[in-house]
Amino acid sequence: MHHKIFQLMLNCYPPYWGTGIVVEHIASDYSEIRVRMKMKWYNRNYVKTHFGGSLYAMTDPFYMLMLIQILGKSHVIWDKSAYIDFIKPGRGTVTARFQMDPPTIQDILTHTENGQKYLKDFTVAIKDENGDNVAMVIKTLYIRKKNS
Repeated sequence: MHHKIFQLMLNCYPPYWGTGIVVEHIASDYSEIRVRMKMKWYNRNYVKTHFGGSLYAMTDPFYMLMLIQILGKSHVIWDKSAYIDFIKPGRGTVTARFQMDPPTIQDILTHTENGQKYLKDFTVAIKDENGDNVAMVIKTLYIRKKNS
């Protein structure tokens, strides 16, 4: 799917626009995605910082979507688990940047070439306007080459 159409579809997805999450950029080869979320009355918590669920939603399911686009229909890819470490209160606009480099793709292809499952961890930082880490998220993906 063309990356601009994919970006538009994600930005129209109710869980994202309903929390104020905006997909700002998708690289044409799906090697990078950037998202942001401005502080709004509907995405803050009782103590007037970003709601933790919205912070997590910023990271779900971008690594999975990137790999599905990069590897195509030859692999099964699922989010398996996630861990979020809240480092400091999120205020203002927060951002997350997801990257998938060629050595990571090669690592995945090597570990799945005979059809075996591979559980791969990906880490993404959620940053505030000063570039400080608000949260760190580790996503574990289940990846397996489909039987031919």
